[in-house]
Amino acid sequence: MSDQTIPAGFIGLGVMGSGMCANVARKHQGPVYAFDRVPAALEAAGAAGARPAASVAALAAQAEVIFLSLPGGKQVAAVCEEIAAHAAPGTVVVDLSTTAVAEARAVAAMLAEKGLLFADAPVARTRQAAIDGTLSIMVGAADALFARIAPLLRYMGSDVTHCGDVGCGQVVKLINNTLLFEQVAALAEMVVVAERAGVTGAKLVEAVSLGSGDSFALRNHCFKAMVPRQFPEKAFPSPYVLKDLGYTIELAEQMQVEPRLPRLAAEYYRAAIEQGIGDKYFPAIIEVIDRA
Repeated sequence: MSDQTIPAGFIGLGVMGSGMCANVARKHQGPVYAFDRVPAALEAAGAAGARPAASVAALAAQAEVIFLSLPGGKQVAAVCEEIAAHAAPGTVVVDLSTTAVAEARAVAAMLAEKGLLFADAPVARTRQAAIDGTLSIMVGAADALFARIAPLLRYMGSDVTHCGDVGCGQVVKLINNTLLFEQVAALAEMVVVAERAGVTGAKLVEAVSLGSGDSFALRNHCFKAMVPRQFPEKAFPSPYVLKDLGYTIELAEQMQVEPRLPRLAAEYYRAAIEQGIGDKYFPAIIEVIDRA
């Protein structure tokens, strides 16, 4: 069997995982097993064409390549321990979650001891991109393994980048996210400054987008969320931001770089949680500044 026809598995059917799993189920030529602790999520995966599994153990016993989309490193490590106890040697685990670099490398080493292969492949872009199959996926894996899994990752992503060996996908993802969180914090400050000085947020975006201050964050997070003050829940909330910033701060310190800007940005996201708006979409930090 080719890698495009082998049994596949998907564990974690949350905000991002549900869309990714649906794309795998529709596009993969072999069976796709799915597992999540939330019955409604599992039912939705079944409706998309996946075969619901009763447990992680049951899925691991059937799938030869297993995708993970989980909240963080602790969950990934726990699930991978269970996979290792039930999967056949040679099984490939591809982690689409965002974790610490050291956690990814530790999981890879643990699985290798059991004869399993591992790639970290964190994803970027929005929930809609996960539904549409147009994510950006940053991969850390040995060359041969990347060549095997790249066609499968393209079920979910329009851009799949091999960043280096295991852990390097997480390095790039954390830097990508941190740059975005810092830019959103800077934009939140400047939108409030502009509005109080007599310039509407919409006009600020229009003008700045024509100059050197233009950015993805300006056109998307600022224009679509901060300017209209629309921050849906069940999007990407501030606790998730703090998790990723924490991973970046840890990595920077390990690389002997003082992460001053990530620490400053984290203050806003922490304040959002303390002020009771942490469950909102993370650009809601503009409300923290508005209240000052």
